[in-house]
Amino acid sequence: MKHPYYLFAGTLTLIFATVGCAHNYPPPPPPPPPMVQVSPLIQLAERNGFATGRNQGALDATNGVPFQARRTRAYHETPGYDPNLGPFPVYRNAFRNAYLRGYDRGYYRR
Repeated sequence: MKHPYYLFAGTLTLIFATVGCAHNYPPPPPPPPPMVQVSPLIQLAERNGFATGRNQGALDATNGVPFQARRTRAYHETPGYDPNLGPFPVYRNAFRNAYLRGYDRGYYRR
């Protein structure tokens, strides 16, 4: 009579041991993306373009001028370029992209 009890207890212990050991751990998180260095030329262009665009956009909105970011003088002249930092076309493109974002934010007061 004692044998079926020991068999049942042993089977139950084995079941709990195997179920308890079967963990489904989540996979580890992916590694962080690599750090990207932004050149000083791009940093300068984005800072100048965004600030200039935001100021011009706010001024145009206050004066009731229609939204016309690409028709402004600053958009075409791209002020603040430093030739020691790199080529002008790179600065111009970064400045104009930042200028449009800044103008939008200033015009619509976002």
